[in-house]
Amino acid sequence: MASHIGKLPVTIPAGVEVKIDGQSFTAKGAKGTDSYEIPEGITAVVEGNEVVLTPADDLRPTRAKHGLARSIVAGMVKGVHEGYAKTLEIVGTGYRAQMKGKGIEFSLGYSHTITVEPPAGIEFELPNPNQVIVKGIDKQAVGQCAANIRKLRAPEPYKGKGIKYADEHILRKAGKAGK
Repeated sequence: MASHIGKLPVTIPAGVEVKIDGQSFTAKGAKGTDSYEIPEGITAVVEGNEVVLTPADDLRPTRAKHGLARSIVAGMVKGVHEGYAKTLEIVGTGYRAQMKGKGIEFSLGYSHTITVEPPAGIEFELPNPNQVIVKGIDKQAVGQCAANIRKLRAPEPYKGKGIKYADEHILRKAGKAGK
């Protein structure tokens, strides 16, 4: 019984160059270069314009790593070709962001401003003061950076004020009942 995800081939789009050297996998595309160390027990082979990952045995840990490795390789190929982006919205009166060099300075209702510098391989974009776009080629790094920014002022359930993902729905609570 093989991994359902792992047995799917990863299609290599035009403009992406893939190199496999032993357990080292490297993808190079228009957006940049990314590399990954494929776990032991998994072998990757380029067949035409596809990367096929095969497990060495049918043991449970190998099957788990098979699906994981395939997902990471697919994410890398997409990342170097198209890139990843997460959009965050800032909701609340007086809450805003502005570019400060390569970083962003947030005014989030605290007594001080918060400056966030982008990690390596990540860039920020501010279409307007209430919207932040986190871009990069590494899916995990983009998601983690966006989560760190959201954590600065997570949305609260009463008015929905805070930093939220653009596609996130905040469950609202009723306020005090009153008399």
